[in-house]
Amino acid sequence: MSFSKNAWAQLKNKSADDLISALLRDGFVLDDNVRTERIYRHPDGRKVSIHYHSGKQTYGSNLLKAILEHIGWSEAEMKKLKLIK
Repeated sequence: MSFSKNAWAQLKNKSADDLISALLRDGFVLDDNVRTERIYRHPDGRKVSIHYHSGKQTYGSNLLKAILEHIGWSEAEMKKLKLIK
């Protein structure tokens, strides 16, 4: 999955809390919380692990890309969820 330069510029500055808020808006629910890892599940069966140390943390590009691939959002969906403009 690849994103436009504009979308990626916005995504790489998103905090863990921003990402979690978008997950919740999309219908994901917290399924498990193990130490620094939070696991969210969607009713359609998707599952994603979010490493959470501080709500203000941002992720490196490789980890962020992997997280977004597991979630499976398109750019249009991320705009709808207000993750990008």
